[in-house]
Amino acid sequence: MSVQVYGCNHLAIEVDDVEAAVKFYKDVFNLEKMDGGEGDAFLKLGEHQFLAIFEVERVKPDRVRHFGLIVRDEKQLIEFRCDFRDPWGNRIQVVDLHDESLIWLLPYAEVQKVGIKF
Repeated sequence: MSVQVYGCNHLAIEVDDVEAAVKFYKDVFNLEKMDGGEGDAFLKLGEHQFLAIFEVERVKPDRVRHFGLIVRDEKQLIEFRCDFRDPWGNRIQVVDLHDESLIWLLPYAEVQKVGIKF
């Protein structure tokens, strides 16, 4: 049996200070904090995705695990395209939106209206 996947709903990261992490992600990426949800805090990443932040006693950074955030504005791409770690060791890649991924530009409701299938 297989399941039809339509995308990614959320990413989860570990930090040792939720309030500082929320401030960091709001300041650096202008993410909006949302009420409720999974984790100690969660921030809106797009139309249907969010970043779940879990507070742990001891953060254990990983060498390979990471996530990528899409940036569309050309000026921001020049300034922010990069690969770095947040203050808790979570690796973040800031990337551009490639032509072959234009579906990311369409909110889910619009995709349904025009009949695009995944």
